[in-house]
Amino acid sequence: MHPSRPQPTITQRGFTQLLSSTRRGARLARLLATAELQDWDLPPHVTERATQITAELTANAVLHGHVRGRSFRLTLTLDPSTGPLRIEVTDARGDHPPTLRHTPDEPTGRGLLLVAALADRWGCEPYPPGGKTVWAEVSPGPHRHGPVIDQAPGPH
Repeated sequence: MHPSRPQPTITQRGFTQLLSSTRRGARLARLLATAELQDWDLPPHVTERATQITAELTANAVLHGHVRGRSFRLTLTLDPSTGPLRIEVTDARGDHPPTLRHTPDEPTGRGLLLVAALADRWGCEPYPPGGKTVWAEVSPGPHRHGPVIDQAPGPH
């Protein structure tokens, strides 16, 4: 008879950080997310997609969600037993919801197209009293390009 080995428990993981609404803050968010996700020992394809999504969402928070004197918040959550990795970026500008409307002559607007291509799902929720949270989900399995889900409630 072989002694039974204890099964490792898989626990929910989370990371939250307030960062300055500057280019430096967006860069730091990407670096922190990369380090955190590598510590979580996720497959490389998940970490790479999540890092790029984080870079795009935080750049948008700095460029389009900036309010002088206000920070943005990066939140990463993962519960391996129930769902995908969730990336949330909360900024202070709820009056500027993200849109996928991009024309070739516009200098900006490609970031959300990249988020939509890399995420399994993404969307935006109001963050009262005046902000918004843009979120994206990346499942650990094979990438399934998912729909854009605007104003969809999600787990917190």
